[in-house]
Amino acid sequence: MKEEILDILKNADGYISGERISEMLNVSRTAIWKHIKSLRESGYKIESVTNKGYRLISSPDIITEGGIKSGLTTDFIGHSLFIYDETDTTNNRAKESNTSPDGSVFIAEVQTHGKGSRGRGWTSPRGIGIWHSILLKPEISPLEVSQITLVAGLAVCKAIGLNSMIKWPNDIVINGKKICGILTEMSAEINMVNYVVCGIGVNVNTESFDADIADKATSMFIESGHKYVRNELIAKLLNEFEYYYKKFLDGGLSAILDEYKKCCVTLGREVNVIFKNETVRGTAVDVDENGSLAVQTENGIIHVTSGEVSVRGIYGYI
Repeated sequence: MKEEILDILKNADGYISGERISEMLNVSRTAIWKHIKSLRESGYKIESVTNKGYRLISSPDIITEGGIKSGLTTDFIGHSLFIYDETDTTNNRAKESNTSPDGSVFIAEVQTHGKGSRGRGWTSPRGIGIWHSILLKPEISPLEVSQITLVAGLAVCKAIGLNSMIKWPNDIVINGKKICGILTEMSAEINMVNYVVCGIGVNVNTESFDADIADKATSMFIESGHKYVRNELIAKLLNEFEYYYKKFLDGGLSAILDEYKKCCVTLGREVNVIFKNETVRGTAVDVDENGSLAVQTENGIIHVTSGEVSVRGIYGYI
């Protein structure tokens, strides 16, 4: 009911009376008043004037289904949304709900145990970021699942702009600092994927970071100087993700590889490839059609597979 009242207020040309809203929704004026009161308590600024009615002045940046879906243009991604005020990780919620429709999206205002790659923590504070996971059911080989991380990285770059670049394979950076991390997990048999969960965390309206990560992390606000409406940004992310994901399903990674390489800041840089028992230095020269990073070393070219090693720049994070 509150979502319906919000839609009416947003679409109203000026003031609209409680009586008119009650007629439109077929409920009592008392019920309308109670919902208006609840909306105000949630942070919505709603003006009321005798003999005129209600008028929406401003909205808080709260993630809502209606706010996201109003900007969606997808065929299936995001058509089922699960929004949590607080959860441990959205990847866990997606895995628990793996019978949900293909393209379901799980979003939280705050994650208490956000995860990055290799079990690292991911700071996910309330109300200033986008912490979400996409449930996918692709008919691909388990060996191809890691390529979805590259699909997501390209989609994020296109959605957030700001000269963002991909640090192969799963980070998005701006000016050498991390703004987004991607964690892709799967359930599979030997030759069949049951489901994939692609978790994407974006620092959106963060104004500052703790000293221990301030030199490595950034946000859209820090880079641009203005705040973003997260519902609109989530819709944009999901629209871009579906566009590139469908191209990937139709034509494999090669269908998006040229665009990906243009956005990959790792290429052309000297890197350390950190294996379990050794570190190899070389120059990142290519990303192949399997999503592997080709690194020119003194002993020849090696192809590094996402997930098996860590890649770090010689002179810094990227």
